[in-house]
Amino acid sequence: MSDSTNPNATEQGVTRRWFLGAAGSVAALASAPKLGSTAPARKSANDKLNLAGIGFGGMGASNLRNLESENIVALCDVDHDYAANTFKRYPDAKVYTDYRELLDKQKDLDAVVIATPDHTHAVISMAAMKAGKHVYCQKPLTHDVYEARSLAQAAKETGVATQMGIQGHSMEGLRLVCEWIWDGAIGNVYEVDAWCDLSYYPWGHAGWSSKWGTRPTDTPAVPASLNWDLWLGPAPERPYHPAYHPAVWRCWWEFGCGMMGDRGAHTLDPVCSALKLTQPTSIEATSCGLNPDTHPLTAIVTYRFPKREGFPPLKLTWYEGLRAPRPEELDADIDMPGEGGAIFRGTKGAIMCGVYGGSPWLLPKSLREAYKQPAKTLPRVAGSHELDWVRACKTGDPAGAHFGYSGPLTEVCLLGNIAKRMDARLEWDAANLNVTNLPEANKYVRTEYRKGWSL
Repeated sequence: MSDSTNPNATEQGVTRRWFLGAAGSVAALASAPKLGSTAPARKSANDKLNLAGIGFGGMGASNLRNLESENIVALCDVDHDYAANTFKRYPDAKVYTDYRELLDKQKDLDAVVIATPDHTHAVISMAAMKAGKHVYCQKPLTHDVYEARSLAQAAKETGVATQMGIQGHSMEGLRLVCEWIWDGAIGNVYEVDAWCDLSYYPWGHAGWSSKWGTRPTDTPAVPASLNWDLWLGPAPERPYHPAYHPAVWRCWWEFGCGMMGDRGAHTLDPVCSALKLTQPTSIEATSCGLNPDTHPLTAIVTYRFPKREGFPPLKLTWYEGLRAPRPEELDADIDMPGEGGAIFRGTKGAIMCGVYGGSPWLLPKSLREAYKQPAKTLPRVAGSHELDWVRACKTGDPAGAHFGYSGPLTEVCLLGNIAKRMDARLEWDAANLNVTNLPEANKYVRTEYRKGWSL
């Protein structure tokens, strides 16, 4: 039963529906692509999906291994040498270099897994949804805020099953955090500190630049195995350099979303889920080591979220390349989570958890010892995060991190990146995708594509 005296309490049925897909509604966007509304045909639970992997030199290879219960019929990567091990693992799969050719020619395809660099997520995901394919896309969902809003809208209109690769969303820790907070364990949650104390420095992993933090000026030959033009995709033209590919693109503004897109998408996931966050009204950042080409060495980003139903206004502070202050209530013999995590502060106590919402811990000790665990009301995922998406493809029920949820989560992360680039406070009009107090910041809300590319 709900408790009318507890503003955090909700009916269990409403909470379950919220978690399964009613959350993170996407505001209408007049300029978003208008797509057909016919959903792809569903397969029975016993039928196997025909899957394609697009970009699998890194995390995509792990995604495909978790999907080997299905038919992996096609593989596409712009660098066949870098992706060679995955090509060898699936020798019967058809091989492509250009995802557009794959979507055009692979007539038996049901779904795609996208694990390319951040700056190409949106164009590939949108093309796949327009073609009626289910989409699993690695985090962060997109490279700019407009793309995130557009993909969420397109997923809604096409009816395809979608999932962003934030595996913590399918794990136990996130569900416990939600259930404890919704049970009123720590009272009204008014503040959260979240952090990742890792850094990409030195940028490019080998000091490629002649000047601290700037792009390289030499122009080595493009490897024979790499289609550099396709790797660049919609990003501005620039010469190939190993400071960008393979594996070191994430620290560069033009290609990656930095630590906010890398770990922020994971760490802010339980925060957005448990506190039912919508869109911030303001975002303020202070950055260290800021320059036009690479993400800063460290940054502190402060978000302000308005009051939501059952929740008071929230101050959320993200520490990047730094660790959040140690909670006074934390037991002297307990360490803070390694690499990152979050601390939820409420009127009755606090919850601390790891990067993916893992190992949640009630603070202080007296609260932890006295607290009676609530019933597990949220659905648990049987198997991997990828298989949760497979279930959605076959049943039509949404996956946990579908684009209607993960799109708004990505917007929150990318707004933090804009504040870092401006090194300033932004006033945010979410409905119109507009920074109202600093118009020059809007060039980062929707970035300009290279000629020949569009969403």
